Amino acid sequence: MRWALAATGFDPARLDVEIAESAAIQDLDRCIDTLRGLRALGATISVDDFGTGYASLSYLQRLPVDCVKLDQSFVRDISTSGDDAAIASGVIVMAHTLGLSVVAEGVETIEQLRFLRGRGCDAIQGHLFSPALRSFQLEGLLREGRELPPTGGA
Repeated sequence: MRWALAATGFDPARLDVEIAESAAIQDLDRCIDTLRGLRALGATISVDDFGTGYASLSYLQRLPVDCVKLDQSFVRDISTSGDDAAIASGVIVMAHTLGLSVVAEGVETIEQLRFLRGRGCDAIQGHLFSPALRSFQLEGLLREGRELPPTGGA
């Protein structure tokens, strides 16, 4: 990784490495060493699809991560399922208590956004903001200065 950053001149502070829970636990000690090395370079580390893998909370506590990405399976029915709402709320509180940020994946509706904003979720990704784009399309989106829609005070 160090050579790739040096060869490209890419600022590691702009690099966010995502790791799946299940991948992290396959060789935990090696994973921890690798993630520490990436953080030492200035990269941030996110646990992708949080809540769907095999990792226990003790793994999350041991891994040197900065962010958890709340899996879309808990976001999809967040405004209609008490269980999904409870899980999402719990993950947000737990992550913040551990000093981690939270990104909700798969946000598609204003109701989902309102719920997540109301509970202090740090960021979202999903079709509500934009579908997946090719690199040349991203430039137009950035020039446009698109913002999330208002949620009526939440």
